Order: sequence, then C-alpha cells, then structure tokens
Amino acid sequence: MRTAPKFSLSFIKRGSETYIGTAFDRSLADAGCRFCGACIEVCPTGAIRDHPELLEAGKSRRAALIPCKYTCPAEIDVPRYIRFIHEKKYSAAVAVIREKAPFPLVLGYVCDHPCETVCRHSQLNEAISIRDLKRFAAERDDGLWKKNFQKAPPTGKQVAIVGSGPAGLTAAYYLAKLGHTVTIFEALPFPGGMLRVGIPEYRLPKDVLKAEIKQIESVGVDIRTNTRVDSLNKLFEEGYNAILIAIGAHQSQKLLIPGADLNGVLMGLDFLKDVNLGKEVRVGEKVVVLGGGNVAFDCARVARRLGANEVHVACLECREDMPANSDELEQGEAEDIVTHPSHTFTKILSDHGHITGIECLDVQSFEFDEDGKACVDAIEGSEHILPTDTVIFAIGQCPEIPDQFGLTTGRGHTIEVDEYTHTTNRDGIFAAGDAVSGTASVIRVIASGRNKASAIDSYLGGSGIIDEELAPVEEPRAWLGRGENFAYQHRCEVSLMPLEQRLDSFSKIVHGYDKEAALKESLRCLRCDLRFKISAVKFWADYSSH
Repeated sequence: MRTAPKFSLSFIKRGSETYIGTAFDRSLADAGCRFCGACIEVCPTGAIRDHPELLEAGKSRRAALIPCKYTCPAEIDVPRYIRFIHEKKYSAAVAVIREKAPFPLVLGYVCDHPCETVCRHSQLNEAISIRDLKRFAAERDDGLWKKNFQKAPPTGKQVAIVGSGPAGLTAAYYLAKLGHTVTIFEALPFPGGMLRVGIPEYRLPKDVLKAEIKQIESVGVDIRTNTRVDSLNKLFEEGYNAILIAIGAHQSQKLLIPGADLNGVLMGLDFLKDVNLGKEVRVGEKVVVLGGGNVAFDCARVARRLGANEVHVACLECREDMPANSDELEQGEAEDIVTHPSHTFTKILSDHGHITGIECLDVQSFEFDEDGKACVDAIEGSEHILPTDTVIFAIGQCPEIPDQFGLTTGRGHTIEVDEYTHTTNRDGIFAAGDAVSGTASVIRVIASGRNKASAIDSYLGGSGIIDEELAPVEEPRAWLGRGENFAYQHRCEVSLMPLEQRLDSFSKIVHGYDKEAALKESLRCLRCDLRFKISAVKFWADYSSH
C-alpha cells in the first residue's frame, strides 16, 4: 500500500498575478493526485483541462467545481463557513449560513445534507461532515451577524401566510425584512409545522426550534396559532395584498389493502404529531412500520421509546435505495429496528378484530407510473407473514388543499404554480414548500420559501432582491494544509448517547463536535472555492507580438 504524500499548498502573489505554490514530500510524489485541481489552472501549456464529467450539460463551471455550495438548494456558501470555523470565527460562520437561511441550528440537526453527497473529499476517503460543522458553529453564535442586519422601511403592503412550517417561516422572515407587514396563520397550537410535530425531539429538540422561531418573530412577523384559514377571499377583504399557501403535506397515505381500517392501524404523521403534542399514544408489543423513509424510521424509533418490544420496518425499496438518511437507518438498526427491504404487502391479518400480522411478498423490482402508482413485480411463491399487533403506515404524505381555496392542483394533490412567476391560478396567491412539491427535505422547503418571498416582493412592487451580506468580507488565508497532510485525514464522527440510555427518553442522542473535533474536521476541507482565486494562465497566443 502506498503512503499518501505530505504536502502543503499556498497562494503566491507576484505583482497582480496569483499562483499556486506547493511543497511535496518528493519520496512519496508517486502516490497520486491530491484532487485540488490547481494543476489545471497553472499548467502553462494548457494541456490539462477540467475533466468533462465536471462540466456536464447545463451546469456552470462554478457549480461543477464547488458542488457542495450549488447542490445545496439554498446555495449556502459551504467552503466559506467551514473556513471561518477553522479560523475559530464561529459567528462569522453563522453569518454566512444566515445569509441564505434563517434556521442555522435547525439545519445543523436535521438537514439531509445533499452537499455531503457531492463533496469532492469523498473521492479521497469520506465527505466533510458539513451538517455537524454547521451545528457546531450555530451552537456558538453570539449574534455578531446582527451588526450587518438591515430591515427596510415599511412598504404599507400586507402579506398573509397560511402555515408556519419552514417554508412559511422563511418567506415571512425575508418579507418582513423587506418592509412588508407579515401575518402567519397556523392551525396547530404551536408554530413550526413539520419541524414541530413531524420530527421527534431526540432528533430536533423543541428549544432549538423555539429559539430560531423567536428570532424570526423579532423582525416583526406576527404568528397566530390555533387559527385555521377557511377562506382566502376573506383575507383579501381584510386588506392583505398577497397570500402565500405554505400548509405542508400533513395528510398520511395508506395502502388500500384488506385490513387497513382495523383497530391498531395507525397513520405515520398522525402518530408522530400526537406524540409531539404530548397526547397519550399507545402501541402494541410488536410493531411493523410500512415505508422506508425518514418518517418510517422516526415512527419505528418512537414506537421503541413508547415501549414496543419488537419493531420492524418493511418497504418496497431494496436496502441500497431506501430513502431514509443513512444515519437514521444506522441509528435505528442500532436500536434493534429490524429492516425488511424489497417487500410488498397484500393484507393485514386479524383475529376477532385484533391485528395478528401482515401478509407480504418479496419484490423483484418496481417502478412508479405517471400517476405515481407503484407497479410491483413480486416473486411468485414468496408469500410470508410478519407477526404484529400494530401497523403504522409511513408510505408518503400529501397536502390537504381546501376546495374553497379555488386553487388548481395536480399530481399528489399538490398546488400547481407557474415555474417562472411562482404564482397559482389565482392572482395574488402564491404557494411554497411541500404544498407544491410534495414531501421534501427541510433545506429544500427553506429554499422554496426564499424563492416565494422574492416573487411576492416583486409582485408587490419591490425589487425581489432578498440577498444580504451578514458575514465579514475577508480574503482567504493563503495557505492550505500546513504540512499536515490535510487531504487524507479521515472524517471525525460525532458521538452518540449510549445505546442503553436512548430508549428511556426523548433526549437528543447526537452530541455535537467539541472545538478540537471541529477544528480537525474543518481542516479536511479541500477549499474548492479557491480555484477561482487563481489568476488565469496566459498562453503563448495571449501575448501580443511586437
């Protein structure tokens, strides 16, 4: 096995030009590419070009070379805030995150981190732990970013937002900053939407969410809980100039199979909602959750905490394609959740009205048709039964759009919006988040709220510009690695609550980084953004002849 070379990388200024300087352990120079890409920029012959796979059709060079930033739906500048963390400027790091999302700490707990799936460090060993670094910085926020915070003078325009989930709260935050009067109407007794009622507290502590909602309220957002909106016309009559529908997707779906209406059959989101609202919820000793996503594993892990002795998760997808986040799956299995991938279900069995099991078939393959219905190729003769006394459906959710809203809906009962103007079929009415896309990740819903805030501001006569500069403008330090072989360091894993303590409460189980671990992890970043700090190489033809 070859040992990875030790090397350092720095920027060198010569007049107005910037170059890359490197120092290698020459005896190990044959160990291979360091993946920084600097050679492409400084090659004097132009013989080296960016790999064509990086510059795929429809993707800009910047998006291809800084994939973490541009894969993030909100385009949070990941390399920049990781650099600030490494420099121990934690407030500056939070300011970078807050430039694009008003939920830095919430995202530090529950973001599905699509940025990590494209992190270029994963081609060396493991991706940078971007979400955990975000949480580390947000937990040390001292509010320094508020120095650059600006709020526009009142515009005299009023916006009503129906729903206080991450989409509605995000849109409200930016619209209030732009000077509009914003009121959120929430049917539940608490704001937060799915963040509050759909995610167990061991994953997202209530005080974390409450603190970030309080910050949103501080810019002038009025949140009215226990207030259901039945008429959009009435809101217009009350003087609102625009309305945003951000009611999420709270209606659980279930399979139309025999036994689906038996006592002991629960709906996933209703189950989680009741637990989060403090209602008494009971499950049997043996629970089977149908579904393979995060909601399914949330239901399974909550059932364990409610006293179920045996919990199974069964789904159509094979294990490699299960939609649940890998950490959710791994933590669930560590809590004795048994997974059954590649399963389809034919009936729920009972004896005198009591559930006794669910009949299953092994799945060879499946696909969804244009209406979203699963077409399953089951293996003949593979019938078997999973014994259970409680079945929880967690196979998906859809929005509940009141007919009286008069909005055009499409597949999955989601609201149809114009992809350019973001408007619905009714003038002055916009829609965002899961109500438009169907169930989506928190960061995607936040990005949707940002986009709709911009569109609403334009509709009300504003510029539609919601970007802000909260972080200090600083040139990056002109040195990488410092001889520490940073590119080949392995990922620092976060610590978890001991397994024997997890099932006794809903206390958070993932402990954040300490300063030493955060410093070590932030050092691993390849700083792909620095590619654009290098002056372009001049080729022979670029020099004018005399």
